[in-house]
Amino acid sequence: MPYVDASGAKLYYEETGSGYPIIFVHEFGSDCREWEIQVRHFSRAYRCIAYNARGYPPSDVPDDLNQYGWEFAVDDIAAVMRGVGIARAHIVGLSMGGYAALQFGLRYPEQASAIVAAGAGTGSPPSLREAWLKEASATARGFLERGMAVMAEEMGHSPTRIQLKHKNPRGWQDFMDHLRQHSARGMSNTMARYQTLRPSLHDFQDQFARLTTPVLLAVGDEDAPCIETNLMLKAAIPTAGLWMCPNTGHAINLEEPATFNAQVESFLSAVERGTWRRWVAGV
Repeated sequence: MPYVDASGAKLYYEETGSGYPIIFVHEFGSDCREWEIQVRHFSRAYRCIAYNARGYPPSDVPDDLNQYGWEFAVDDIAAVMRGVGIARAHIVGLSMGGYAALQFGLRYPEQASAIVAAGAGTGSPPSLREAWLKEASATARGFLERGMAVMAEEMGHSPTRIQLKHKNPRGWQDFMDHLRQHSARGMSNTMARYQTLRPSLHDFQDQFARLTTPVLLAVGDEDAPCIETNLMLKAAIPTAGLWMCPNTGHAINLEEPATFNAQVESFLSAVERGTWRRWVAGV
């Protein structure tokens, strides 16, 4: 299996296709397998790299809680790029991966030619912040105390994920089968250190206002915890466009893969042509 070295962990990755690189960064409930439909599509014209975050086998699952956190997640994108010899790439992230992709744009602007942040923002709205911190802490304990099977069942039937089951029962079952295989320790550590301790995206509005990398924001209109933050990001980032997908929850790339692929492909084509417009106040 191919791995790259990151700080404190070896990260498993898969590489498909040739051409300009795209790095796919997965969400909390998934791993690189949930990008399969996107990799099959984009590898026709791009070099696609999808990897498992630390805590997600076959990547390492460090026991040390200090080896987890949002800063590690951002730097791990850079480590993957360095490990496969890529200096600059398009970055596509979902949820937890979308958070990391946006922060990567702030920390490594010279390495990100375009950013797709889908379903980013859970726990960020100020009005929901306190409740999120309590919920995330309880969830982190739940993986160890209740086990993956029970936690997976609850996650798969949550208000922002049940849409996938209604639209694509077979796709939902694949998602659930993969989710049950995850490491309870890795999920708990990731939730405790990354999800719970990461700052709100609303805290970075001033930095986002200076971001020059083209950004596509994508969110389902039934992904209630993320809508407010995506509206903020659209207003704050001068290079951002916002696509809201109707009747869609959190796993937007799995629920509506054809539309998701088309939106991302159109965005990347505009970036590569130099026609993705930067918003300027008053113009």
